[in-house]
Amino acid sequence: MELMDQVRELRRQGKSPKEIARALKVSPSVVAPLVRAVAAETTGTEEAEVAGCWINVGWSEGLGVDPARGWVDQAPASGVGGMVSVLVARRHTWDRLSVCGYLADVYCLGVKNAIGPDVLDDRDLARFREYFFGEYAGWQEAPIELARHLLFGSIDYARTFGFEPHDDFGPGADLLGKWEGGSAITFGRDGRPFYVEGPGDDPAKVLRTLRRTLSDDEFDYVTVGR
Repeated sequence: MELMDQVRELRRQGKSPKEIARALKVSPSVVAPLVRAVAAETTGTEEAEVAGCWINVGWSEGLGVDPARGWVDQAPASGVGGMVSVLVARRHTWDRLSVCGYLADVYCLGVKNAIGPDVLDDRDLARFREYFFGEYAGWQEAPIELARHLLFGSIDYARTFGFEPHDDFGPGADLLGKWEGGSAITFGRDGRPFYVEGPGDDPAKVLRTLRRTLSDDEFDYVTVGR
C-alpha cells in the first residue's frame, strides 16, 4: 500500500497526524501535507460544517479590534493579555468531529503551538475543552471569522519580525478555513511588539531576531531576570 493510501486509511480510523507519523515511522512534516490532501478529498470544494469555535475570555486585552465586526470579549480585562487560545471543531462524520487547538502569542511571536487535529466524539471534545482552557478564567463561543483573523493575522504580524508559526500549525490550518489576509485586529500590546519569555523559548534568539528589524526603543520585552 502506498503512503498516501496508508495515511487515508489511518485518518479514516480517526488517527491524529502525529499518531499517523508514528505508525508509519515517518516525519510529521512528511505526513502533514498528506493529511491536508486527504481532507481536501473528503470535503471537496465545500468546507466541513463548523460544529464549534471557542476562545479564552480576555482574548482582546491589549489588541485593537475593528468595532464594526461586532466581536465581543466577555472579560476584556482578565489579565491574560498576549496569549490567546482558540479551539475549533468541524464535522468529520455524523457522530465525530475534527478538533484542533491553537495557542498564539498575539503580541509578538504568532502561533506558538497547536494540538491536533484529532477526531473526537462530543464527550471527548467536552473533556478536552475543559483541559485546553484550564489555565484561563473561562472560555466563550466565537465566530470562526474571529479565529481566522486572530490566528492567521498573528502569523502575518510575527512574520514582519522574522518569526514563523510552529510546525504543528500546518496540519490544523485547514480547520480555520481560507485566509485572504488583511486582519481586522491590530496586534502587539497597544500596537507595540511585546515579547514575554515563555516555557521552551530561546529568549536570546528571539531578541536577536527582533533587533534585525527593530531598534530597542521600538519594542518591549520581559525575560527571566529582567
